Amino acid sequence: MVSMGGVVFDIKRFAVHDGPGIRTTVFLKGCPLRCRWCHNPESLEASPCELPKTYHIGTSTFTEMETVGREMSVEELMRELRKEKVFMDESGGGVTFSGGEPLFQPAFLKEMLMACKAEGMHTVVDTSGYAASTVLDSILPFTDLFLFDLKIIDTEIHSHWTGVGNSIILANFDRLISAGARVRVRIPLIPGVIAAPETENLNAIYHFLEPYRDRLDGIDLLPFHNTAAHKYKRLGMRYMFDNY
Repeated sequence: MVSMGGVVFDIKRFAVHDGPGIRTTVFLKGCPLRCRWCHNPESLEASPCELPKTYHIGTSTFTEMETVGREMSVEELMRELRKEKVFMDESGGGVTFSGGEPLFQPAFLKEMLMACKAEGMHTVVDTSGYAASTVLDSILPFTDLFLFDLKIIDTEIHSHWTGVGNSIILANFDRLISAGARVRVRIPLIPGVIAAPETENLNAIYHFLEPYRDRLDGIDLLPFHNTAAHKYKRLGMRYMFDNY
């Protein structure tokens, strides 16, 4: 049987913030959300794209087009992951699938998770939770840990800032917990949005999580940084957080 391919836009080696131990993080292209603070705006569209990249050498400036994203087969990607397996094994690490939204490429993600588990690699999926419940069900047996992003509890405000409501997200969160999945919550502290005192959003997240607290693997508060500003400039997109 021929395995399918997926679109990968980055592979980060020696990652230490995307799950336990030393990990290799694979960033899959494509996302159904349009978070206005997205740190990887080049990942939003599912297919590879061409972007200008400028180099400064002395007093000269050069610009060339760079391809962001490439199609890879399961075996091609596994060859890359095997290069780091000794570090994974020694540190209790593994492979993390991020994005974009990794659930946006569900069949490829499932094949990759199965391949990783077959070779004894610990697996993590970093997700917004916005996907069909059947997608989560299909990958659950092959995922050791979910890093689940919770942003905004009010669904109208969530839609304003991310382009989608959150009813599917909250339902999928409950579905994972009820199924006994290991889930670690991640809350990005976006100034003026998620971490704004006047919105009481963090209090709302606290009250939402309270019934689950004994079944969570942990909660991470992710500090905001605006290092993605140059990406928005390359894409010709407006970036709202320059002043933070």
